[in-house]
Amino acid sequence: MQTTSTDGRSPRKRGRLTVYLGAAPGVGKTYAMLGEAQRRQARGTDVVVGFVETHDRSNTARQIEGLEVIPRREIDYRGARFTELDVEAVIARDPKVVCVDELAHTNVPGSRHTKRAQDVEQIRAAGIDVITTVNIQHLESLNDEVERITGVRQRETVPDDLVRTADMIHLVDMAPEALRRRMAHGNVYKPETIDASLTSYFRVGNLTALRELALLWLADRVDDALGDYRREHQIAHPWPTKERIVVAVTGGPETETLLRRGARLCQRAKGSELLAVHVISADGLARPGGSDVPKSQELTRSLGGTFHTVIGDDPAAAIVDFAVGANATMIIVGVSRHGRVRRLFTGSTGDRIAIAAGSIDVHLVTHEHAGAGVRLRRPRSALGRSRRIAGWLAAIALPFVVLGGLYLVPSENRNTQLPVASLLMTGAIIAAALIGGRWASAAGALIGAGLLNFFFTQPYFELVVQSPHNILALAVFLAMALAVAGVVDQAARRSEEAARARAEAATVSALSRSVLTGQDTAEAIVDRVRESFGQRSVALLSSSATGWHALAAVGEDPARAPDAGDTVVRVDDDHVIALRGEPLRAADQRVLDAFAVQTSLVLEYRRLRDQADRALALEKAEQTSTSLLRAVSHDLRTPLATMRAALDGLLGGRVPESDRIELVESAAGSAEQLESLINDLLDLSRVDADLVHPVIRTVSLDESLPLAIAGLPPGSVTLEVGEDAPLVRTDSALLEQVVANVVGNAVRASSQGPSAGEPVRVLAHVTPETVEVMIVDRGPGVPAAQRERMFEPFQRLDDTSPGGLGLGLAVARGLSEALGVRLTAEDTPGGGLTMVLAVPRAVPGQE
Repeated sequence: MQTTSTDGRSPRKRGRLTVYLGAAPGVGKTYAMLGEAQRRQARGTDVVVGFVETHDRSNTARQIEGLEVIPRREIDYRGARFTELDVEAVIARDPKVVCVDELAHTNVPGSRHTKRAQDVEQIRAAGIDVITTVNIQHLESLNDEVERITGVRQRETVPDDLVRTADMIHLVDMAPEALRRRMAHGNVYKPETIDASLTSYFRVGNLTALRELALLWLADRVDDALGDYRREHQIAHPWPTKERIVVAVTGGPETETLLRRGARLCQRAKGSELLAVHVISADGLARPGGSDVPKSQELTRSLGGTFHTVIGDDPAAAIVDFAVGANATMIIVGVSRHGRVRRLFTGSTGDRIAIAAGSIDVHLVTHEHAGAGVRLRRPRSALGRSRRIAGWLAAIALPFVVLGGLYLVPSENRNTQLPVASLLMTGAIIAAALIGGRWASAAGALIGAGLLNFFFTQPYFELVVQSPHNILALAVFLAMALAVAGVVDQAARRSEEAARARAEAATVSALSRSVLTGQDTAEAIVDRVRESFGQRSVALLSSSATGWHALAAVGEDPARAPDAGDTVVRVDDDHVIALRGEPLRAADQRVLDAFAVQTSLVLEYRRLRDQADRALALEKAEQTSTSLLRAVSHDLRTPLATMRAALDGLLGGRVPESDRIELVESAAGSAEQLESLINDLLDLSRVDADLVHPVIRTVSLDESLPLAIAGLPPGSVTLEVGEDAPLVRTDSALLEQVVANVVGNAVRASSQGPSAGEPVRVLAHVTPETVEVMIVDRGPGVPAAQRERMFEPFQRLDDTSPGGLGLGLAVARGLSEALGVRLTAEDTPGGGLTMVLAVPRAVPGQE
């Protein structure tokens, strides 16, 4: 974030915030802050003290020695005089670093801001670094907890986000016994208050609890920084910095047992996090026993945990992916409710999680529903709906087609046709499997086996098999059909996964390429996120002192705050991406993290681009100022010198009448020239400041144009616009000024060309939509390559006529653009330059 200083200097980055966080009052945070100020000043940094409260502590007062102290602002309130931080004085002093004590302080009524934290934000907005102090009991989120511990309600608090997003936080800590000794020696409070403090607020238990609160709160902040680092460096495996316990939730009857076990494990290690994750099938079908998911969500919240929903074909892989992304240290999973036979052949989700978890511990919890059985769920096919329908049709039709073909071949004994019939029927079932997958193949195999048994084995036309060979042939036939179908379904599933992986890789690659080449914007990224993940809406949210606001949003009803999003991914300390729509797959979460990293690059690119644009604008303004100074130093000084010489001559004594008249005319001409130059400068400043507001009306050119050329020398211009010229829509006064500037420039050019003295012609050419006012001169002309340059300020090109700053055409172009009139330059046939003003025609009936 950048700010622009009020004195017009170049933009400056927002000041950095360093916070000395005290675990309790009296631990020495102010002393530590001033110690850093002394060290910075010794290194040559410009450091001042904005506000420091010493509380009559001699050691703290000595730390201020040698530091410049900004005088405080005095405020009268209810008959008493108070002093507060003087924000305006600090900003006017413009140091590199300022020390401001007691961040949570509430200012005296009559101050610029209610809270000192707001003063600090204003100072940072001016580009000044701030070092400040605050105690842990003044953080808003811990206010109730501190009151339960100490029995004292803190009236002055500061939002956690302000401290949490500081650039640097130093914890100032001290053992409870050491702090109590320090108080007993009189180094904290006055002697008369020591005993009361030691027996109330500063008891060992209170200090220990406050110390633990400070450590846990700061650990969360460090954990956020670690998460940012892992995302930026794409570190996939977890770094177990603190206990994060993921509970695999099915929504079944065992869920409550698992959640409560996870909560008890979290309680053993302070600062642990409980994360419940529920996997939704990719086909949208509910998993067995998952009807109590809402109840599980409510229980998770009551236990202090967070509930997450992901999509995945394989629950075990989805849970492990989520745990790795959350930097978890343990996964809790229940013993399978499936029976022993099924676990023997298919395994269990807990077993697969344990194999895939890697360095993450897996805690298997037994429960009363273990092995009780569960309703089977139809496996999801990876094939499309139309292909499955075609497979079913093939499975039903192809066996009868094979049967019909065999019956067209004469045979004395149908039993001898069984091997051939089995092969042909197998081919038909394999074809059905290739088209429709496992279930179509199974149905076709049963139909085919029944037809073979009914028509080609004895006794014929009965579903009875007498020969063991026939039984074996039919069994092999059925097993082959199912095996082929399984291979087809597995191949389709792998193909789908490969296609998804290619799509994810292509999406991230395209995003990275567009960001690196500077072609992407925040709007394009949120649109691509919505398209890639099929979300209802996506918003890029930015936090500020006034709350959250959307930098870019697409879709229906986008989230206006992180809490309103169904899925939220953090970009940096001040930005998040909020998605609203269906839950994402566990694998999609990793891709979304990649989008977050690329978004941070886009924001950085936008910041650098804005900075470059401002630098370019400042450079252009500097060039304009330089040109103006050069012009003023010569062109404005010349008429002033002439006027002064004339006035000196008139005041010098008796002057003959003829000389007096000549001196007066000279002074008047110089004053007129000076007035014209000043008017041009004022007009240009109005155009640059976008202060020109035309009043568009229907006017007649034969009335406006004569007024525009009235002040020019007689015979220098010929007006060839008849009374029958169509009416136009414009601002008459501004159009007159544009024409006057262009014609005046043409008259000066005509005086220098080979056809010097030939008058400038002003013509009107009517087109269906405009009336083109053409100013034709016979001067030296302007090369095509320099025609756009001549409309820039202070550009006189080869104009050597006296006077003028080279602003006439620049003012004309600016005013014409404000009017909606197109001003262009063309060659005059035979030599010279023709300026064309295309003025919109009036529509009949307009006023």
